[in-house]
Amino acid sequence: MSLPSGLRLVQLLRKELLQLLRDPRSRRMLFGAPIIQLLVFGYAVNTDVRHARTFLLDADGSAESRALTTALTSSGYFDVAMRGDRPSALMRALDAGNVLIGVHIPRGFAADVARGRATSVQLLVDGSSANTANVALGYATQIIARYGLKRGAEIAARAGVPTRAGGVNFAVRIWYNPNLESRAYNVPAVMGNIVMLMSLLLTCLAVVRERELGTLEQLMVSPLRPVELMLGKTLPSALVAMLDVVLVTAVSLLWFRIPFEGSYLVLAATSLLFVLTGLGVGLLISTISNTQQEAFMSMFMFFMPAIMLGGLLFPVDNMPHWVQVLSYLDPIRHYLIVVRGIFLRGAGWSIVWPQLLWLAAIGFSVLGFATKQFHKTAT
Repeated sequence: MSLPSGLRLVQLLRKELLQLLRDPRSRRMLFGAPIIQLLVFGYAVNTDVRHARTFLLDADGSAESRALTTALTSSGYFDVAMRGDRPSALMRALDAGNVLIGVHIPRGFAADVARGRATSVQLLVDGSSANTANVALGYATQIIARYGLKRGAEIAARAGVPTRAGGVNFAVRIWYNPNLESRAYNVPAVMGNIVMLMSLLLTCLAVVRERELGTLEQLMVSPLRPVELMLGKTLPSALVAMLDVVLVTAVSLLWFRIPFEGSYLVLAATSLLFVLTGLGVGLLISTISNTQQEAFMSMFMFFMPAIMLGGLLFPVDNMPHWVQVLSYLDPIRHYLIVVRGIFLRGAGWSIVWPQLLWLAAIGFSVLGFATKQFHKTAT
């Protein structure tokens, strides 16, 4: 006598959950690996420029030029690693990759500043790493410009020259990330990619492993229906993946001290939809693959483009228009928008509902198609 449908599903869920958690190596992979990955990538994915190696060519050798050098180095963005008195030495240092930026203060710099005349400071930047070069150049330009304005005002005040009235005064106030720390922006995004990776791993090998072990045929001749079997493969994995969400969120808050301005309920609901999407993609890969190796390769064929289109490494707004349209099919893109908004801006339901709708549509569509594909495979 076969068990009622509900009891059959409960027994299958129990069997799948025990299979996931009984092996100590599996437990380390499921719960230890996400924490290690977040710690590693949380420090590695950092676009801030600190203590950039700098070549100083001070041809003036004056107190004024030393004051400008102090302004650069005291900011913490630049460290004078090399000095020289010839432009050729600066060029060799840049060619060899020994420094990121070169600062050339010309002869007569102090005299020009003292007379209130226009003067110049040359910046040479290693552009082989475009993002780092742009950030470093921006820092150096702002520091030198701020120094020039300050010294110009001091000289004008000593000379009794009235400052020009009018103009525009800029009052800058940075919202949501006052210190402009890239870690506060990147760590929530790293969380999303780790959760997607774990969701894919949990399910992409599930069905194909049963097929290779020969147990899939046994399940097929059991009273279990394909939908029940799919739920049995999905729900335990969803529970484990949600535990991973809790773990990586705790590490982000307690270790990296990422500010959290939003609602844990909104984060939980969004994460559940995101996890179901990842599980659905993993199950679909599992149903169309014949071997675990094929499933593993197919998983990375999906995962790597999803990272690129998701906005972790490159802003989606900078991509060509047709790529931006294509990225709407990427669940990572929608999740990163939501998780960054929740952490940094305190975004609530009224703000994140478009992304929730996209995640729900993608997730249920993929799960439905995976179930249909599995039903075809089973019959």
